[in-house]
Amino acid sequence: VQLQASGGGLVQAGGSLRLSCAASGFTFSDYAMNWYRQAPGKQRELVAVITSGYSGYSPNYADSVKGRFTIARDNAKSTVYLHMNSLKPEDTAVYYCNAKNSRTLRDYWGQGTQVTVSS
Repeated sequence: VQLQASGGGLVQAGGSLRLSCAASGFTFSDYAMNWYRQAPGKQRELVAVITSGYSGYSPNYADSVKGRFTIARDNAKSTVYLHMNSLKPEDTAVYYCNAKNSRTLRDYWGQGTQVTVSS
């Protein structure tokens, strides 16, 4: 099983980034795909979710990113994306992708990708 996150970087406030997470080794469509982030000195927080095929691939967002971030999945490519617009310095964090199967309770994590937003 592998989750390979990419797309992080340094961007000015108000800018945009797109994170990608390529998955392999499991049945991608059976898993909810999640993006978490962790800022220095803070707990890891859930940013965005897109549910599995069992639940209709529905997106949900943390209030802090609603209207600015969009999560999407391409099941043919086994990849989940996080489109981040209108970035703010408080979005600075390491972003992690996560795959979770609500039926088997299997749970996989990718390595993080750093997002830094300068003011």
